[in-house]
Amino acid sequence: MITNLTRNTVIASQVQIARNYRQRMKGLLGVEEFSSGQALVITDCQSIHMFFMKFPIDVIFCDSQNKVVGVCLEIKPFHLSPIFFRASYAIELPVGSIAASKTQIGDQVEVL
Repeated sequence: MITNLTRNTVIASQVQIARNYRQRMKGLLGVEEFSSGQALVITDCQSIHMFFMKFPIDVIFCDSQNKVVGVCLEIKPFHLSPIFFRASYAIELPVGSIAASKTQIGDQVEVL
């Protein structure tokens, strides 16, 4: 589960973590459906690409202290996110998840 401690909201209840190089490179490629409540955490990540993706996503970038250092709303297929140099990991989410959880830069998150 991923929660926003600052806003006391749930960001995602079904979480997968991509830890190794292969998992991080694959990300959500090949995924047909990404439903509300799901998330993919990509470790060691300061930016993402959307090459060959089939749907847009929201992304939260967090530093090593789990503080939100960047948010990207509705990144479309075949686009790139900005680079967030202070980020340690990214949380990929279905579109609308950031707005629903009211997550903003500076918020504290918890990944369980």
